[in-house]
Amino acid sequence: MKKLIIRKFYKDLTIFFVVTLLLTGIIVWTIQAVNFFDFVTEDGHGLKIYFYYSVLNFPKIIHRILPFIFFISIFYIIINSELRNEISIFWIYGISKTQFLNRMLSFSIIFMFIQVILGSYISPLSKLKARDYLKNSNVNFFTSLIKEGKFINVTKGLTIFIDHKENDGNFKDIFLEEVNKNNTKMIYANKGKLIDNDAQKTLRLLKGRVINIEDSAVNIFNFEQIDFNLKNLNSKTITTPKIQEIDTKILLSCFFEIKNEKFKSFNCKEELIKEVKLELIKRFYKPIYIPLITLFCCYLLLFSKNQKNFKTKINLIFLSVFLLQIFSEVSVRYSVISINSMYIYLMSPLIIFICGYFVFARMARNA
Repeated sequence: MKKLIIRKFYKDLTIFFVVTLLLTGIIVWTIQAVNFFDFVTEDGHGLKIYFYYSVLNFPKIIHRILPFIFFISIFYIIINSELRNEISIFWIYGISKTQFLNRMLSFSIIFMFIQVILGSYISPLSKLKARDYLKNSNVNFFTSLIKEGKFINVTKGLTIFIDHKENDGNFKDIFLEEVNKNNTKMIYANKGKLIDNDAQKTLRLLKGRVINIEDSAVNIFNFEQIDFNLKNLNSKTITTPKIQEIDTKILLSCFFEIKNEKFKSFNCKEELIKEVKLELIKRFYKPIYIPLITLFCCYLLLFSKNQKNFKTKINLIFLSVFLLQIFSEVSVRYSVISINSMYIYLMSPLIIFICGYFVFARMARNA
């Protein structure tokens, strides 16, 4: 019977956690997806790239919100069980509060490992895939960005200005500037029109002049018609992977100074070592706060709804766990400042856990 009621509690907690995690994740993802629409409206990427990039950022969102949602879930389930007189069933069947805590800590380790897997493998992989989509895409919606009286410079090294757009869709008084390392090309045209279909995507310029500056040489010539290819233009969107998007194996090889041909894609500079250490701590050590969250949420077991100031006590516990999560977020940033700060960060959750567990066990015996 003990196993059945424990499994029932695990089941309720898991269902509430999963549902809340997904709903919250979808809400946050929707807000971010609206912000990502700048890739289409300002950077000129196609809707397909926008969709893939948005979807591939979902694991990152889940990874970020999982500890907080786990805290809310366990807090809510314990309070709800107490209010419905269900929590007392555990004590009736001989399960002590310390035994219940131990089972909850064991159960929380599963979520801790899920967080490690999300942070060390799934989230970096999905973010890197999203970055690759941007890197390998051209500016599919560039033609829709061209507006009269506005400088367009969403692509690298290219600026376009169109003074006037006629009713038939053609343009008048066009200026283009294309800048490379040793070459600058400026084009002036009286008229122009867009040709956008499956076969080609070009800006056809009519009656104008080209000024080509290469090193110190200047070449000028007039033209009747020039087709400027728009199909393979690259966006200015940042496509270089961030530390958070790098594979864990590569970061570990950088940290331990392991030289491997497979890891040449990441330039492990000395000035990046602190960032690499910080990212590895976030992926592998920071999830240790999940069992710590569980411990302090289980302090709710020590109080009954019939006691005086019950609401005040649960509010204090909620505030304590919330501040603990803020501490876990803030302290990790200072963990790589020095060796001493690293030791302090690594030891802090262990010391807090031992002290918190000792106080809980003592209070449980006296309850």
